[in-house]
Amino acid sequence: MSTTTRPRFATRALLLHLATVALVVGLCTGVYLMLAVQQLRAEAEATALGIARTLAEDPDVRAEVTRISAANDSPDADSLRRGELQSIALGVADRTGALFVVITDEDGIRLAHPTSARIGEVVSTPFAEVLAGNEVVDWQTGTLGESARAKVPVLDADGSPVGEISVGFERAGVFDDLPPLLTVIGLTAAGSLALAVLTFLLLRRRWERLTLGVQPEELVALVQNQTAVLNGVDDGVLAIDTNGVVRVSNDAADRMLGLDSPIGRPLVDLALPAAVLEAVRVSRTRSSAVVDERVLYLDSRPVVRAGRPLGDVLVIRDRTDLIALTERLETVRTMTAALRVQRHEFANRMHVAAGLIDAERIPDARAFLGELVERGSVAFPVDGLEALSDPFLQSFLGAKGVEAGERGVALRIADSSQLIGSVAEPEDVAAVLGNLVDNAVTAAVSGSRVPRWVEVAVFSDGDALVFTVADSGPGLGDVDPLSPRAPDDDAEDRVHGHGLGLPLSREIARRGNGDLWIIDPGGTEHGAVFAARLCGAVSDTTTTFEERP
Repeated sequence: MSTTTRPRFATRALLLHLATVALVVGLCTGVYLMLAVQQLRAEAEATALGIARTLAEDPDVRAEVTRISAANDSPDADSLRRGELQSIALGVADRTGALFVVITDEDGIRLAHPTSARIGEVVSTPFAEVLAGNEVVDWQTGTLGESARAKVPVLDADGSPVGEISVGFERAGVFDDLPPLLTVIGLTAAGSLALAVLTFLLLRRRWERLTLGVQPEELVALVQNQTAVLNGVDDGVLAIDTNGVVRVSNDAADRMLGLDSPIGRPLVDLALPAAVLEAVRVSRTRSSAVVDERVLYLDSRPVVRAGRPLGDVLVIRDRTDLIALTERLETVRTMTAALRVQRHEFANRMHVAAGLIDAERIPDARAFLGELVERGSVAFPVDGLEALSDPFLQSFLGAKGVEAGERGVALRIADSSQLIGSVAEPEDVAAVLGNLVDNAVTAAVSGSRVPRWVEVAVFSDGDALVFTVADSGPGLGDVDPLSPRAPDDDAEDRVHGHGLGLPLSREIARRGNGDLWIIDPGGTEHGAVFAARLCGAVSDTTTTFEERP
């Protein structure tokens, strides 16, 4: 089965364009030609009428026609052929190029005629209306053929019609100017069509350059596919042209970046974070930004088609939940490391006890086991840890103390700490508290104060867990680590959350109507002091923070 290929839209548009132009040109040519013919006819009729009037006013003509009409006998044809009227009529015809100049008496008998043999005969066309005193202008067919003729009455001294003057111009002579006129019209029409073809070719070239050669049918499919793809994914898509104007923005991008009708507006006018603008400006393939305390992953790539740059496409992915999960996994890793230390230490103690028993040093074994009972589990290098009754906080902060000790920083629990109840939301507590402690340890390591320390104070306030974290670091200075900003992946000295940690921790705290804030940016005696409040993170409480002395 054979199939036919449908012409491209540009070809169809060209044919339609040419057909339209040809129709317009044809109509205009026909109208112009009709007006030209009417004008030529009118000019011929006016010329004939003017000549006839002039000749009818000639005194000699009037006198001679009046004399002949007044005679009782019919005019002698031979005398008329050699007479004055025939001479005048032939002279006027020669000078004006008229087909004929005919003079008649009141009975319609020819007194002058181009064909002398017809002199003395009655004219072949009606003459009653002229002899009634009226002028007649018309196209008529007589003995000399069709012509544009004018008939004017000849008046005697009293003003009564005594004859007529008939002047005619041959049809072919009237339209002698028509062929050159048709040539001009034809050339004009051909030029118009050529100009139309040239114009359309330029328009088609411009059109295909703007649409990259995509046909309208393909554009419809592209729009349908674009709508389906852009609104069918959770990732945000932002397309910017080479002038920095937003051309595409799906619902996910509007939601994540807080945009309102951005299409058609310059990107710099959308009040976007500097990290987003920087990602587009330098076409960074991977970067991150914190927007409204949401951690966004940005992937910006230039778009090029056929070697022509079309702009940039920015793909935006919300990674807040993923990073929160990473923080929680880090907590699990820390707890696992702490448990591994405890298991190793417990195994060592059991080996010691077993050795004493094998050596039959029963009293020493009993004393050793009694000491273990009094001492409890493996001691973490955290001063004041016993002030916390919750086993999760003990294990978690104990593990953080081990990590801090490996970096030369002492972790301690403030004497004022008081926790009534147990931790009900260990994941959120570990994510927020762990981030603050890690940042504080990093700040202490980067500072010049010795000894290096981090102090944690924990309180319960109803069902809320409130804690503060202070360090011996250099403080914040003019830096606001809680302000949304993109992380510098190449920086080696980031402290106090100069990245994603603190904004994410604040987002976790605020998710449960809590908060995270800065109490003190630091001074001469200590570094920065952060505080956080996690609502619903404590269970089995009987008193509130306000009721404690």
